[in-house]
Amino acid sequence: MSPGGGVGGPMKDCEYSQISTHSSSSPMESPHMKKSISKRKWEVFPGRNKFFCNGRIMMARQTGVFYLTFVLILVTSGLFFAFDCPYLSEKITPAIPVVGAILFFFVMGTLLRTSFSDPGVLPRATPEEAADLERQIDIANGSSTGGYRPPPRTKEIIINGQAVKLKYCFTCKIFRPPRASHCSLCDNCVERFDHHCPWVGNCVGKRNYRFFYMFILSLSFLTVFIFAFVITHIIHRAQKTGFLTALKDSPASVLEAVVCFFSVWSIVGLSGFHTYLISSNQTTNEDIKGSWSNKRGKENFNPYSYGNICANCCSALCGPLSPSLIDRRGFIQPDTPQPATSSNGITMYGATQSQSNMAAATPLLQSEPSLSSEELPLPGKNTLGAPCAMVTLGQPTPPSSIPNLTSETSLSEMIPLQEDPENHPFLTPEEAPPGMLPLGYVLTHSRTMHSLSLVSQDSLHEDSVRGLVKLSSV
Repeated sequence: MSPGGGVGGPMKDCEYSQISTHSSSSPMESPHMKKSISKRKWEVFPGRNKFFCNGRIMMARQTGVFYLTFVLILVTSGLFFAFDCPYLSEKITPAIPVVGAILFFFVMGTLLRTSFSDPGVLPRATPEEAADLERQIDIANGSSTGGYRPPPRTKEIIINGQAVKLKYCFTCKIFRPPRASHCSLCDNCVERFDHHCPWVGNCVGKRNYRFFYMFILSLSFLTVFIFAFVITHIIHRAQKTGFLTALKDSPASVLEAVVCFFSVWSIVGLSGFHTYLISSNQTTNEDIKGSWSNKRGKENFNPYSYGNICANCCSALCGPLSPSLIDRRGFIQPDTPQPATSSNGITMYGATQSQSNMAAATPLLQSEPSLSSEELPLPGKNTLGAPCAMVTLGQPTPPSSIPNLTSETSLSEMIPLQEDPENHPFLTPEEAPPGMLPLGYVLTHSRTMHSLSLVSQDSLHEDSVRGLVKLSSV
């Protein structure tokens, strides 16, 4: 005999339904019972950027030129390794494809590192931080809140004896640090902003400038390397079969030579320009604006320069890499209720903007005074009990179908009430929502009330006018 005896049979026939707790709206619900889906910060990032691999890759929104750069390097190098390297490694030396491969992988690595990284984006100010900054500006300027104050534009600080201006960014609501600037394409303030480079599909700033410089420098070597050995390949073939025959035998070499010839000048020139900037510890933005030019004055000098070319190069290329400030893969913290002041001065905690506007648009729901039990006698009842369920008002009937109600007429004379032995309590005016009950009316429990449709269009209009007059008098 199985354990349980006769109970085992009926218990097998019982069916249990699982109780769903997802629709529960209890404020005491445990967080383990209901899981909320948290978003990462890159999903709501305010700048014009694109993110891939769950926020690990960050690029500008315009990436078409970057794909062109990637394809040009990949195709040109691929043609060189496929059609030129076999002949050169056999006729000259096998070290040529090895050196070419090292340069190629270094170029691709620095390109992807520059394009996929955070250039040094500065986080925007939160509403609380922006309000606190405005308060500090008001105190510093000594301006009153009622008068017009032009927005501040700059602050001055001293760096190594040189006055440096900090500009206020109206988009990010911050005073930008020294050497920072706002990129109009990415819509971000970038620390030590150099320029926005469409060829790498990203801004060039403090966190990726060294990789950008190594990319253009190594690309210059790779372009010169491919161009030189492609010409060597064509000359070797031309010595045996003739120049035209050599061009017909290796058309890929002709294409490589044309691409490298037209690109080597701009790449080598750009590398030389940034070498000069690194040696003087300047940025492209500062050089174009002439921020530290002697033309601005004899006292004007670059406060960021170490006075030594080697020290400036080591600072730009070998210094510590600062961490990202935007934490794009971090989770968004749940919002806390913030006080929102409505138009009539009532403070509502946790209210949204739409709820505040709705409250401001309905003055009767805010300014209607509550009624006490002493002002409105309740016939047939001596005491007031606990509140009962809310009774929904019925649709108003036409004015011609109801009699005029005077102050002497009570509701008990107009509506017969049914005596209930269970002694259901009344709904007191204090417990009813403000503005839901017209003056002079009493609501009983839904089981003891037969009809509640004695509200006319005229009485509602009179109550609305009375509420507006009270609001205007306040």
